[in-house]
Amino acid sequence: MKRRKFSREFKIEAVKLVMERGVSVAQAGRDLDVHENVLRKWVKEFGSDPVQAFPGHGQMKPEQQEIERLRREVAKLKAERDILKKAAAFFAKEAT
Repeated sequence: MKRRKFSREFKIEAVKLVMERGVSVAQAGRDLDVHENVLRKWVKEFGSDPVQAFPGHGQMKPEQQEIERLRREVAKLKAERDILKKAAAFFAKEAT
């Protein structure tokens, strides 16, 4: 079974149907052929940050981009540290 993908506009309209028009999540889910748990997740995500909600495939929120950048930096620093440890051990061995 292939995973369905919904556009940002579809998600926003579905959320507005629930929030502004007062349609129940269950009824809106049946009408739109979307599982009600998925619709509840969309409502929650839209409620927390309407501007940044549903960024789309391959696009991250600014906070997620910063976290990803920091993870890459930490990995690079760990690799540099490990190289320096090995070099120090090598030169310590030669000195004796």
